[in-house]
Amino acid sequence: MTFWIITSLIALLIAGFLIAPLVRNRRAEESTAAYDLRVYREQLASVDRDLSRGVIAEADADRVRTEISRRILAADAQARTTEDAKGPPRTVSVIAVILLVLSLVGGALVIYRHMGAAGFPDMPLSARLAMAQDLRTNRPSQADAESMATPVAAPTLDENYAALLAQLRETVAGRPDDIQGHTLLAQHETNAGNFKAGYEAQTRVIELSDGGASAEAYADLAEMMILAAGGYVSPQAEEALQQALERDPEQGPARYYWGQMLAQTGRPDLAYRVWADTLRSAPPGAPWASAIRSQIDDLAFRAGVFNAPNLSSAPAMPGPSQEDMQAAADLTPEERQEMIQGMVNQLSDRLATEGGTPEEWARLISALGVLGDTERAKNIRDEALLVFSGNDAALEVIQIASQRAGLDQ
Repeated sequence: MTFWIITSLIALLIAGFLIAPLVRNRRAEESTAAYDLRVYREQLASVDRDLSRGVIAEADADRVRTEISRRILAADAQARTTEDAKGPPRTVSVIAVILLVLSLVGGALVIYRHMGAAGFPDMPLSARLAMAQDLRTNRPSQADAESMATPVAAPTLDENYAALLAQLRETVAGRPDDIQGHTLLAQHETNAGNFKAGYEAQTRVIELSDGGASAEAYADLAEMMILAAGGYVSPQAEEALQQALERDPEQGPARYYWGQMLAQTGRPDLAYRVWADTLRSAPPGAPWASAIRSQIDDLAFRAGVFNAPNLSSAPAMPGPSQEDMQAAADLTPEERQEMIQGMVNQLSDRLATEGGTPEEWARLISALGVLGDTERAKNIRDEALLVFSGNDAALEVIQIASQRAGLDQ
């Protein structure tokens, strides 16, 4: 309610400034001719007073009256001429005022309803982070998502291909422990648009691998599950992505879907950083890199990142390295503080907008520890743990930096 009161007052104040020139009664302003008429009438009254007191003679009074009357007639004629050409009619001004108020206030409301969040209460950052965490924790399962997803029309299969697929299903059903058969079945079921059957076969492939499944196998499983759920990343698909990233932190498709999961659970800021980091190491022509590029501008807007750089060729920006920290020892305390603070802010801004490597996140945490900004260092540490979730090597780097910064004490 406070928001609407403030915005309404601001809109009315602006409208008042714009309306003032229109409602000003220009007809009431005294023209030169009207002023002359008033002066001449006062002069006539003055002549009568002088005559009654005997200051002037009757003949002189008549002569002065005649001259003043002539001037009054001339001024009256001039006043009538200028009055008709002065200002718009009052009706026109009133209509203009009404249209201006409706356009200003009504237009503002329409724009806010389109671009704003009408009806939403104040949402501080802490509340939004808590809401995102709750959304991620309590989001629908894979089965629920599949039941709610819009069915996708299956592609029309060639008659021979459909016969071969039916034969493959029959063969795999009779050989439940044939990992190669299940691998082919998962691939061809997915090609045929049978995503659920595809990820069920892929799940069997991973089971038959007896702990030796590759990162690609888990990434394929997650992708099939996501396709079966209409693009939604369920907790089960997230778990498969985490397994893929534990085996290969640079697995492109897994990182793409990991960013998509973060965006779906209310963390577009973290999703943007994951995708930005992924693009830096993307090989030419990678389909998942093309998918990121087609969506990252919209994601940057949702994350509050404007004027985003060309991420495919963005150079690494320097941060406070160990050599920088050693050089700071030769400075005065004030100079050292200023130097470190400038480097920290520079690195923090880049990680907030573009993301970075685990080493850069660790460097920022260590630098904040040197500055004694423990609260900020903890917040950066927590964000890094989310960004690199599932990447054991990266998490180890972050954890070591946290210990050096004294965050685990």
